[in-house]
Amino acid sequence: MFRLAHLSDVHLGPLPDVAYRDLVSKRITGYVNWHRNRRQFLHDSVIDAIIGDMKAAAPDHVAVTGDLVNLALDIEIDMARQWLELLGNPHDVSVVPGNHDAYVPGAFDKVCRAWGNWMTSDGGSPPRDREAFPYLRIRENIALIGVTSARATAPFMATGYFREGQRRRLAKLLDETGAKNLFRVVMIHHPPIRSAVGAHKRLFGIGRFQKTVLRHGAELVLHGHSHMPSLYTIDGKDGRVPVVGVSAAGQAPGGSRPAAQWNQLDISGEKGNWTLRLARRGLTGASMPPVELSSMDLLGETAVMPVVEPLPL
Repeated sequence: MFRLAHLSDVHLGPLPDVAYRDLVSKRITGYVNWHRNRRQFLHDSVIDAIIGDMKAAAPDHVAVTGDLVNLALDIEIDMARQWLELLGNPHDVSVVPGNHDAYVPGAFDKVCRAWGNWMTSDGGSPPRDREAFPYLRIRENIALIGVTSARATAPFMATGYFREGQRRRLAKLLDETGAKNLFRVVMIHHPPIRSAVGAHKRLFGIGRFQKTVLRHGAELVLHGHSHMPSLYTIDGKDGRVPVVGVSAAGQAPGGSRPAAQWNQLDISGEKGNWTLRLARRGLTGASMPPVELSSMDLLGETAVMPVVEPLPL
C-alpha cells in the first residue's frame, strides 16, 4: 500500500512589509484582498496543525497542488522554499505552482529557480520555465505527473491555462507510464472541471485536458484552487477517473469556505485491479486538532463516484 498525502493553497503568511514599488499592477488588488479577507481566515497556526497531523500519518509521498504564496514577492518565494525544506525532502514532496505563485510576469520563472528541486523529473534538471512541465516522478508503482496551469493574469482574474505543447508532453508521459502498468497521478492547480469554479477562475483548456485523459488514461487527478473538498470524475481510457480537490491548508474555521483539510489517499493493487481509498482529515473547530471527516473508496467494487457534481462530505 502506498500512502499519498495531498494538500493545497497554503497561502503562507503573514505578508511581509511591502514597498510601494512592489504594488505595481495586479499586486495592489491582491494586497487589498489580503487585508480585507484572507488575513482574517488564513493562519500559519492552522497550517502547522494540518502538517503535524499529516506527518503523523507517515505518508510515502506528499503532493502540493499550488498557491504556496500570495503576491509572489521575492521574499514570499524564498519563505516558501524554506517551508518546503521543513515539509520534506524533495524526493518525498512534489509541487506544482498555482496562480498566486505566478501572480505577476516573471514570478513563475523565479518559483522554478527557488522550488525546482520539488518540481524535477527523476534524473532531470530543475525546471527553468514552464516548458519543463509536466515532470515525472516514479515512486514504487506510482507515477506522479506534475502539470502547470499557472500563469500571470490581469487584475481580478485567476484563470489557468493548459495549452497544446503541454498536452503533447503529458500524453507522452501517460502513454509511457501506462505501458509500465503504473498508477498515474496527475497533479494540477486549477480544477479541470467546468462547473468547479467561477468563470474568472476557470482553466482554459479543460476540454483539451479531459480529451488527453480519455485518450491516454490516468488513474487519479489532484487539484487545488477552489478551496473546496470536492470530488468529480471524468472519462478515462479505462473508465471513470476521480478528480479530487481539497480545502485550503491555511483556512481557519469560521470563514465562508470549509476549514483546513488534507487528503489521505491509500493506493494498492495493480493495473486492472487498483484500489484507492480517500480519507479527508481536517479541522472542525478553532480549538480542535484535525480529525477524520469522511472516507470513501474511489476505485474497486465498492466505489461509488459522481459523474458531474461533487460528493457531499
